[in-house]
Amino acid sequence: MSKKNKPEQGSAKPGRIAKKAANITVDMVSTTVSTVLKAVGTVLLILLVTGMMFACVFAYYVKTCLTPNLDLSLEDFKLNESSTIWYQDSVGEWRELATLSGKENRIWVDYDQIPWYMEKALVSIEDKRFYEHKGVDWYRTAGAFVTIFTRGESGYGGSTITQQLIKNLTGEKEVTIQRKLTEIFSALELEKKYDKQEIMEWYLNAVYFGEGCFGVQTAAQTYFGKDVSELSLAECASIVGITNLPTYYDPFYNRQNNKERQETILREMYEQGYIDYTQYRQAVDEELVFTHTPDEGYTQEIMSYYTETVIDDVTQDLMKQKGISEDTARTLLYNGGYQIYSCLDADIQASVDAVYSDLSAIPQTAYSDQQLQSAIVIMDPFEGKILALCGGVGEKTINLGLNRATGTYRSPGSSIKPIASYGPAVDLGLITPDTLVSDSPNITLKGTSWYPNNDSYTNYGLITIYTALQYSLNTVAAQIVDKLPMGPQTSYDYLTTHLGVTSLVPEDCDYAPMALGELTYGLTVREMAQAYCPFVNDGIFTYSRTYSLVTDKDGNVVIDNAPSTIQAFKPNTAYTMTYMMQNGVENGTGGEAALWTMPVAGKTGSSSNYQDRWFVGCTPYYVAAVWTGYDMPERIHASGNPAAQLWKKVMTPVHDGLPWEAFTYPYLGENTGIFGYDDSTLTDDDYLDSTDSEDNYGNGTSSSRDNYIPGGNSNGNSNGNSSGNSNSGTVNDPYSDNFLSGGGGRMSW
Repeated sequence: MSKKNKPEQGSAKPGRIAKKAANITVDMVSTTVSTVLKAVGTVLLILLVTGMMFACVFAYYVKTCLTPNLDLSLEDFKLNESSTIWYQDSVGEWRELATLSGKENRIWVDYDQIPWYMEKALVSIEDKRFYEHKGVDWYRTAGAFVTIFTRGESGYGGSTITQQLIKNLTGEKEVTIQRKLTEIFSALELEKKYDKQEIMEWYLNAVYFGEGCFGVQTAAQTYFGKDVSELSLAECASIVGITNLPTYYDPFYNRQNNKERQETILREMYEQGYIDYTQYRQAVDEELVFTHTPDEGYTQEIMSYYTETVIDDVTQDLMKQKGISEDTARTLLYNGGYQIYSCLDADIQASVDAVYSDLSAIPQTAYSDQQLQSAIVIMDPFEGKILALCGGVGEKTINLGLNRATGTYRSPGSSIKPIASYGPAVDLGLITPDTLVSDSPNITLKGTSWYPNNDSYTNYGLITIYTALQYSLNTVAAQIVDKLPMGPQTSYDYLTTHLGVTSLVPEDCDYAPMALGELTYGLTVREMAQAYCPFVNDGIFTYSRTYSLVTDKDGNVVIDNAPSTIQAFKPNTAYTMTYMMQNGVENGTGGEAALWTMPVAGKTGSSSNYQDRWFVGCTPYYVAAVWTGYDMPERIHASGNPAAQLWKKVMTPVHDGLPWEAFTYPYLGENTGIFGYDDSTLTDDDYLDSTDSEDNYGNGTSSSRDNYIPGGNSNGNSNGNSSGNSNSGTVNDPYSDNFLSGGGGRMSW
């Protein structure tokens, strides 16, 4: 072998290195690929698990939040049977109070009576794929969702006839993703239960056609004076056109708008093949004659305030139970053949009506052109039954007008003190009737710079809680609220979670609203009556109710409105409050409500400038709240408290013949010292008899130490300021129209 052919020494080594490098490269690639695959697999697994978790969460969300809660059937609406309200007389027999008929605004018509043209007109303009989809048109729904996401509105017409029916039944009009999803699921469920004809029948009988008309039969009679089965093609298109915007397309007032809408519908019917061109032209050219032929033989019976309140209560409960709108609930109520068993006591209601229907019994002054108005609610405090009520004085002339017992919100003034300051403080062990507190103009509250004056602009110095409530001292109520664990928040919580008050707003969680009743909107007479009931019932609050049971025509229970209770106060708190409020009636501000034959515990109240006057009183048998004022608020110029006077006029005959009962006497406890005053070193010589004060409100008949005013002087001003003014030597005129509450303002009793 020649030398040049001899392999060079070490020439195989680079090959081995290259081979190894190649192997390493392959291994690296393999490892990288494996790592990537593992990463991708991990990501996919995470996505899968996340997707499954999301699916589970979404399924739970759908189940709990979006699953339709419509508890309705088509048969409920087709009954056309009147409902009856009953009351129990004094011997336990059930007697008819009122009959509710749906004749006013709806007449049900079966599918086979609805013209073919009516159905096709509706389908052509509202839901072209009605006969194809299963409740939801997914093409239009996608467009609706895009509109909601991009513009936050539902201007895109994505709702099918079935979905529109759902909206009519539930009254849900909020534009949100959740509402739209709920509507979709409801529509899908509805189409599983009913066929297209049934849904069409339901829709055309449920939808609103303007002029107070619900359903095509009422619309046909209202606009054309004929039965729906007699309508022409042109008339059907005209009526269907109203549903989009009932006011805008009302043919009585906006005939041109209705005509344009009618022609649009007719053109759609022609283009979709429901009518031929000849029919289209004839319908467009047809001159419509709109007439209105009401049933002149029908006269509406005027319902009592009590009956209307029962209707409102049952309507609200049907809405909650069935997830439906107010209009739908009222339709069921008027046409469903329900039997409603009310809580009315006819004898007590007669006592109320005897006073409230007689305008001469209502205090009236010459200072106003308005009639002084009033409302009253009388309750059984043990079962929460509203036994009687009245929402206005004089003759009731209209139905569904203003009910001042349930629909008027007014500031309760000092009548809020037992339930928002004194009651909670006693319940929490902060005060007793014997607790000493300073009625002074110079107290600094820890939670606010605000501090009120007393109504009389007089301060009495060191007094007991018992006496402070007797004279309704604003300074003491403010100090009590300040001493509560969370200040006004504690008062607010007692009212809203213990005493059934629903009319408060967050702005009411402050000192003036909770101490003196200066609320943003106010409370209703019904709320005030039920809030005082725990004082008679061992501290147990029972939600007020005007009816106890609703059954259907076959006797099946629809609503069981059994008493619902809360232990609002400890029993001894209730006894202590009636003990102190009884003193307020016998020796303090509530004297005009005192009964000869029964003990009364209660509290007066007035809003700023005396625009509202209240008395809420309890006996061992009943609780009653009375408000007086003007519909357009103005100062009440009256001698005394007209609310307390009316309370006595009504409650005197109510208690005639009842055995005398006493309130349960409380364990009174001792001075808690929470305000920093210790009476251990005081003697009776340190107390001033209230009868010695020129500005006292009571009659000073009791010799009890609790009816004395400690630390005062002969003019009733403990700080020696003879003017009785809490801040300066100038006496503020308590009758000035410009002197309002807040920032040193005043509230009256």
